Amino acid sequence: MTDTSAAPAPVARLAMITLDAAETEPIARFWHAVLGWPILHLSEEYAMLQGPSHALGIGAIGDHQRPSWPDDGRKQFHLDLAVADLEAAAARCVELGAERVAPQPGETWIVLRDPAGHAFCLTDSAAWG
Repeated sequence: MTDTSAAPAPVARLAMITLDAAETEPIARFWHAVLGWPILHLSEEYAMLQGPSHALGIGAIGDHQRPSWPDDGRKQFHLDLAVADLEAAAARCVELGAERVAPQPGETWIVLRDPAGHAFCLTDSAAWG
């Protein structure tokens, strides 16, 4: 459903999404390989990748706990990634360190978890126009 009402003046612009992890480097390298975004900063405490319109940050949290799956409604958000070939993209993500979750909740996307446990979905790019 599309909201056709006039949009109010924005308060802010999304600049970055930040993921928590026990270690920054493995997650930064994983997302660099998946998205092809360059790593602008990499240290033990923090990493940042730059995308075309915003950034992806990774912050080190000493007591980070991987999200569970199924999550029983505790997951707060996930990333949807458009891909040309679902199975080929899923296989490549698994090669890079992702985990394919079970059970899968649908048939038009594939849910995986990055090496730190963050859920993300691969979706058919044709569905995004």
